[in-house]
Amino acid sequence: MRSGSALIAIDAPVESSHACEDTVIHTLVQLIEKLSSGARADSGSNSSEEVLIDTEVNGSRYLLLRMPNRGRIQLSPREQEIVRMVAKGHPNKVIADVLNISSWTVCTHLRRIFAKLGVGSRAAMVAQLLELGVLSSEHRASGGVR
Repeated sequence: MRSGSALIAIDAPVESSHACEDTVIHTLVQLIEKLSSGARADSGSNSSEEVLIDTEVNGSRYLLLRMPNRGRIQLSPREQEIVRMVAKGHPNKVIADVLNISSWTVCTHLRRIFAKLGVGSRAAMVAQLLELGVLSSEHRASGGVR
């Protein structure tokens, strides 16, 4: 599970060579290694995001930010219905039939939920929502694997 999301904003020239890109990648890897070893880039106090890297390489500015954890995940009412049904072990086709939507729409909702939570599977989604307290243990699937 991740502790927070990060965003990389790159202001790069349109025309760049592979050698230039290799230099940039190498420099960014070095900066990220420094950060992971405990060094911190200067960040403003009380700002909504933390600046991890703000550097210029070969005329391009690179900015790596740690975005704050916004706390509770905001799910739409439809997403909440789908989450509850997934937690109970229902497949997409059943969810679609019950909610009178297509299974493609269920997949779209699940992709958006996964993106909001930063997960890649139904199991990870349910586990994270249980941990966050969005789902109660009564929503868990009863019985074995389907």
